[in-house]
Amino acid sequence: MKNYIFLLFIGLFGLSVSAQNSASANVNSRATVIDPIKIDKTVDLDFGNIISAYNPGQVILSPDGSRVAYGVQISNAIPGTVNPAEAVVTHGNNNYAITLPEQFTLYNQENPNQVLVIDRFTVQPQEGNIVDIIKIGATLNLEANQTSGFYTNSTGFNVTVSYN
Repeated sequence: MKNYIFLLFIGLFGLSVSAQNSASANVNSRATVIDPIKIDKTVDLDFGNIISAYNPGQVILSPDGSRVAYGVQISNAIPGTVNPAEAVVTHGNNNYAITLPEQFTLYNQENPNQVLVIDRFTVQPQEGNIVDIIKIGATLNLEANQTSGFYTNSTGFNVTVSYN
Protein backbone atom coordinates (compact mmCIF):
# COMPACT_ATOMS: atom_id res chain seq x y z
CA MET A 1 0.00 0.00 0.00
CA LYS A 2 2.89 2.32 0.82
CA ASN A 3 4.26 1.79 -2.68
CA TYR A 4 0.89 2.54 -4.17
CA ILE A 5 0.58 5.89 -2.26
CA PHE A 6 4.18 6.70 -3.14
CA LEU A 7 3.50 6.06 -6.84
CA LEU A 8 0.32 8.12 -6.67
CA PHE A 9 2.25 10.98 -5.04
CA ILE A 10 4.97 10.84 -7.68
CA GLY A 11 2.37 10.72 -10.43
CA LEU A 12 0.52 13.78 -9.13
CA PHE A 13 3.75 15.67 -8.58
CA GLY A 14 4.84 14.80 -12.06
CA LEU A 15 1.58 16.12 -13.51
CA SER A 16 1.89 19.41 -11.71
CA VAL A 17 5.45 19.89 -12.88
CA SER A 18 4.55 19.24 -16.47
CA ALA A 19 1.40 21.47 -16.40
CA GLN A 20 1.57 24.63 -18.55
CA ASN A 21 2.29 27.65 -16.35
CA SER A 22 2.76 30.33 -19.08
CA ALA A 23 1.49 31.25 -22.51
CA SER A 24 2.40 33.84 -25.10
CA ALA A 25 0.81 35.59 -28.04
CA ASN A 26 2.25 37.61 -30.88
CA VAL A 27 0.93 41.22 -30.73
CA ASN A 28 1.34 43.61 -33.66
CA SER A 29 1.91 47.32 -33.04
CA ARG A 30 1.15 50.40 -35.11
CA ALA A 31 1.40 54.18 -34.95
CA THR A 32 -0.02 56.97 -37.07
CA VAL A 33 1.89 60.23 -37.10
CA ILE A 34 -0.26 63.29 -37.88
CA ASP A 35 0.79 66.81 -38.65
CA PRO A 36 0.75 69.21 -35.72
CA ILE A 37 -2.22 71.58 -35.55
CA LYS A 38 -1.38 75.07 -36.73
CA ILE A 39 -3.05 78.50 -36.43
CA ASP A 40 -2.10 81.67 -38.31
CA LYS A 41 -3.75 85.02 -37.63
CA THR A 42 -4.85 86.82 -40.79
CA VAL A 43 -6.98 89.74 -39.46
CA ASP A 44 -6.97 91.60 -36.13
CA LEU A 45 -10.13 92.31 -34.09
CA ASP A 46 -11.24 95.92 -34.69
CA PHE A 47 -14.41 97.50 -33.28
CA GLY A 48 -14.16 100.66 -35.38
CA ASN A 49 -15.23 104.18 -34.32
CA ILE A 50 -17.46 104.49 -31.26
CA ILE A 51 -19.03 107.67 -29.87
CA SER A 52 -18.77 107.97 -26.08
CA ALA A 53 -21.93 108.54 -24.02
CA TYR A 54 -22.96 109.76 -20.57
CA ASN A 55 -23.83 106.19 -19.61
CA PRO A 56 -21.80 103.00 -19.81
CA GLY A 57 -22.31 100.97 -22.95
CA GLN A 58 -21.27 98.07 -25.09
CA VAL A 59 -20.48 97.33 -28.69
CA ILE A 60 -21.01 93.73 -29.76
CA LEU A 61 -19.03 92.73 -32.83
CA SER A 62 -20.25 89.42 -34.26
CA PRO A 63 -18.02 86.97 -36.11
CA ASP A 64 -19.91 87.87 -39.30
CA GLY A 65 -18.66 91.49 -39.00
CA SER A 66 -21.93 93.11 -37.92
CA ARG A 67 -21.91 95.27 -34.81
CA VAL A 68 -24.59 96.49 -32.45
CA ALA A 69 -24.27 99.27 -29.85
CA TYR A 70 -26.01 99.50 -26.49
CA GLY A 71 -25.74 102.75 -24.49
CA VAL A 72 -23.24 104.24 -26.95
CA GLN A 73 -23.40 105.12 -30.63
CA ILE A 74 -21.53 103.88 -33.64
CA SER A 75 -21.07 106.14 -36.61
CA ASN A 76 -22.39 104.87 -39.91
CA ALA A 77 -20.91 107.91 -41.68
CA ILE A 78 -17.38 107.27 -40.40
CA PRO A 79 -17.39 103.68 -39.11
CA GLY A 80 -13.62 103.28 -39.09
CA THR A 81 -12.13 99.85 -39.59
CA VAL A 82 -14.54 97.14 -38.42
CA ASN A 83 -13.32 93.54 -38.55
CA PRO A 84 -13.85 90.38 -36.61
CA ALA A 85 -10.55 88.64 -35.93
CA GLU A 86 -9.71 85.92 -38.41
CA ALA A 87 -7.30 83.00 -38.33
CA VAL A 88 -6.54 79.97 -40.49
CA VAL A 89 -6.45 76.63 -38.66
CA THR A 90 -4.65 73.74 -40.36
CA HIS A 91 -5.92 70.55 -38.71
CA GLY A 92 -5.57 67.72 -41.23
CA ASN A 93 -9.26 66.77 -40.96
CA ASN A 94 -8.93 66.06 -37.20
CA ASN A 95 -11.27 67.42 -34.51
CA TYR A 96 -9.99 70.28 -32.40
CA ALA A 97 -11.06 72.70 -29.68
CA ILE A 98 -10.72 76.50 -29.65
CA THR A 99 -9.86 78.32 -26.43
CA LEU A 100 -10.41 82.09 -26.13
CA PRO A 101 -9.68 84.39 -23.19
CA GLU A 102 -12.37 85.36 -20.70
CA GLN A 103 -11.44 89.01 -21.12
CA PHE A 104 -8.78 91.28 -22.57
CA THR A 105 -7.85 94.88 -21.75
CA LEU A 106 -7.15 97.70 -24.22
CA TYR A 107 -5.21 100.79 -23.09
CA ASN A 108 -5.59 104.38 -24.29
CA GLN A 109 -2.45 105.19 -26.27
CA GLU A 110 -2.26 108.73 -24.79
CA ASN A 111 -3.36 107.83 -21.26
CA PRO A 112 -2.68 104.17 -20.29
CA ASN A 113 -4.76 104.61 -17.12
CA GLN A 114 -7.86 104.71 -19.34
CA VAL A 115 -8.91 101.21 -20.37
CA LEU A 116 -11.55 99.29 -22.30
CA VAL A 117 -12.37 95.67 -21.51
CA ILE A 118 -13.26 93.11 -24.16
CA ASP A 119 -15.12 89.97 -23.10
CA ARG A 120 -17.73 87.44 -24.26
CA PHE A 121 -15.65 86.22 -27.17
CA THR A 122 -17.52 84.26 -29.84
CA VAL A 123 -16.16 82.16 -32.67
CA GLN A 124 -17.58 80.98 -35.97
CA PRO A 125 -15.56 78.44 -37.97
CA GLN A 126 -15.90 78.20 -41.73
CA GLU A 127 -15.06 74.53 -42.10
CA GLY A 128 -12.94 73.03 -44.83
CA ASN A 129 -11.40 69.59 -45.28
CA ILE A 130 -7.99 70.10 -43.72
CA VAL A 131 -8.08 73.89 -43.19
CA ASP A 132 -10.72 76.01 -41.43
CA ILE A 133 -11.08 79.78 -41.26
CA ILE A 134 -12.26 80.93 -37.85
CA LYS A 135 -13.81 84.35 -37.28
CA ILE A 136 -13.88 85.81 -33.78
CA GLY A 137 -16.15 88.48 -32.37
CA ALA A 138 -16.48 89.91 -28.86
CA THR A 139 -18.12 92.54 -26.68
CA LEU A 140 -16.38 95.87 -26.01
CA ASN A 141 -17.37 97.50 -22.70
CA LEU A 142 -17.22 101.27 -22.30
CA GLU A 143 -17.49 103.35 -19.12
CA ALA A 144 -19.73 106.42 -18.90
CA ASN A 145 -17.92 109.39 -20.50
CA GLN A 146 -15.15 107.13 -21.80
CA THR A 147 -12.07 109.18 -22.65
CA SER A 148 -11.64 109.54 -26.40
CA GLY A 149 -8.53 108.20 -28.07
CA PHE A 150 -7.02 105.14 -29.71
CA TYR A 151 -7.16 102.03 -27.49
CA THR A 152 -4.95 99.03 -28.14
CA ASN A 153 -2.84 96.36 -26.46
CA SER A 154 0.30 95.36 -28.31
CA THR A 155 0.52 91.97 -26.58
CA GLY A 156 -2.67 90.78 -28.29
CA PHE A 157 -4.85 88.00 -26.92
CA ASN A 158 -4.28 84.28 -27.33
CA VAL A 159 -6.43 82.05 -29.48
CA THR A 160 -5.43 78.45 -28.79
CA VAL A 161 -6.39 75.43 -30.86
CA SER A 162 -5.71 71.88 -29.72
CA TYR A 163 -6.61 68.43 -30.95
CA ASN A 164 -9.44 66.71 -29.05
